Amino acid sequence: MKVLRALGVELPGLSRKPIGERNYPPGQHGQKTRRKSDFGVKLIEKQKLRFNYGLSEGQIQRLFREAKMSKAPTGEKLLELLERRLDNFVFRAGFAPTTVAARQLVRHKHVLVNGRAVNIPSIRVQPGDTVTLTEKGRRIPIAVESLTEPSLTRPEWLSFDPTTVTATVTRLPGGDEVPFPIEVQHVVEYYAVRI
Repeated sequence: MKVLRALGVELPGLSRKPIGERNYPPGQHGQKTRRKSDFGVKLIEKQKLRFNYGLSEGQIQRLFREAKMSKAPTGEKLLELLERRLDNFVFRAGFAPTTVAARQLVRHKHVLVNGRAVNIPSIRVQPGDTVTLTEKGRRIPIAVESLTEPSLTRPEWLSFDPTTVTATVTRLPGGDEVPFPIEVQHVVEYYAVRI
């Protein structure tokens, strides 16, 4: 909650809880109005991505380098790479309430990709991949609760079959399908001078 209040936005991948009435930054001076510098604005946008997807600084820098080398616009490609991570896909498909919980499901081998158990959260899903939970994974209380009441509506780039509890990647995600407000150009500008 402290992170959400500091960034001033609800991040569905980090927590299901809303910011609520205390929608100002935490701390003794949180309610004072402050001017944000250009650097501060860019840093906040970058931190939104980091905390929502649960990445370290090194991981997001590697993804930025990869996005920069592609022919697509850097910001759009960065968001696509983040959305295609397996832990994020498990969260967006409704198997887990947050990205953090989804990462734990993957790490404990409760997730099957094309019928094979995997335990690497950073694997990228491709169009046509099918993702489901193991029999044991379907009985985990947090997964059962999340399947009955998903945190978010499922995006258009994946199809979900409730009878087999299987999610399939139908196409690559677009940059506009991120579930929270983000100015990706600020992130690109932030890293342009650092990498």
